Amino acid sequence: PTLLAHGTPAQRDRFLPAVARGEEIWCQGYSEPGAGSDLAAVRTTAVRDPGDPTGAYRVTGQKIWTSHAHEADWCFVLARTEPGSHRHRGLSFLLVPMDQPDGRIEVRPIRQLTGTSEFNEVFFDGARAHPGHLVGGEGNGWRVAMDLLAAERGVSTLAQQIGFEEELGEVVRQWARTPSAARDPLLRDRLVRQWAELRTMRWNALRTLGGSDPAAPSVAKLLWGGWHQRLGELAMAVRGAAGTVGPEEWSEQRPYRLDALQRMFLFSRADTVYGGSDEIQRTIIAERVLGLPREARGQ
Repeated sequence: PTLLAHGTPAQRDRFLPAVARGEEIWCQGYSEPGAGSDLAAVRTTAVRDPGDPTGAYRVTGQKIWTSHAHEADWCFVLARTEPGSHRHRGLSFLLVPMDQPDGRIEVRPIRQLTGTSEFNEVFFDGARAHPGHLVGGEGNGWRVAMDLLAAERGVSTLAQQIGFEEELGEVVRQWARTPSAARDPLLRDRLVRQWAELRTMRWNALRTLGGSDPAAPSVAKLLWGGWHQRLGELAMAVRGAAGTVGPEEWSEQRPYRLDALQRMFLFSRADTVYGGSDEIQRTIIAERVLGLPREARGQ
């Protein structure tokens, strides 16, 4: 969606067919150790290389919580291209290849409580980005980045909901295999509520598809973040005491395996934080939709 909205014809021709065919995997270079929900605080820089005949950018800095960076071919990076700029100004949106010579990009997986490492730290040490891979023009990175997040939090959840349906189906199958859970009317009620809320999220995403409602992406993020956390909690309630038993070897140093529902429960604890915390989404709704002044927040 970002390249369709902001990319040049050459960028769309180069990247979109490979994305559609699943031939190139991307990761998102946004968050930094000092710039999480406060994304405007990014410090990663991109400067023109005077010795490069194409005028390539050299990207230097650190990103964190970069999903699937260890598998990605490309990274879209929000970097500061105007020296001395602050906050939203002076940022640019660059497409950076992950395969760089001389160790210009280092990826360090972050071991999670789930035993997996979907998230990573990424270090850029003068990584090269072609000037033709600047999206939206120099200094316009904040607008491009916000449009990307709006798509990620909003209509892009239509694809995410396929995974949610599969997870809900696994919880239902586990419920059916557990006699004590199947007889519990409260668990039956919670399952029905999860199913109904998932359908509501789907219709909400379809309703806002292609729209310009400034609150729609934030509303969608609030809906699915809380829904997925409740599904994880329901999964553990269905599993009962067995769901609290971890692997025999529970160690940071050695690999361990959890079952699918345990992993889902643990991973879902972060759903209301990553991609913009619930507090950030409520602030966006308060400011852009309700028109509340800053001093009215929390009252």
